[in-house]
Amino acid sequence: YPNPFNPVTTIEYAVKESGRVALKVYDIRGREVATLVDTHQRPGFYKVNFDGHNLTTGVYFYRIQMLGFVATYKMVLLE
Repeated sequence: YPNPFNPVTTIEYAVKESGRVALKVYDIRGREVATLVDTHQRPGFYKVNFDGHNLTTGVYFYRIQMLGFVATYKMVLLE
């Protein structure tokens, strides 16, 4: 996980400082297809499941934003 996945994957991340965390999934065209997390979280390790049943095969990106940190990662959905 998360690559490639069919149709469910688990995304793991760590929060170092308390604050708002946003984790969203985008398609290849940059359109948001899911918001997985958008809340205040305390420091710790987290896991969130992403279900791609309603999506077509292809490349997707998940973007995580938190206090002082932003990263984007690629995932591939295979059917």
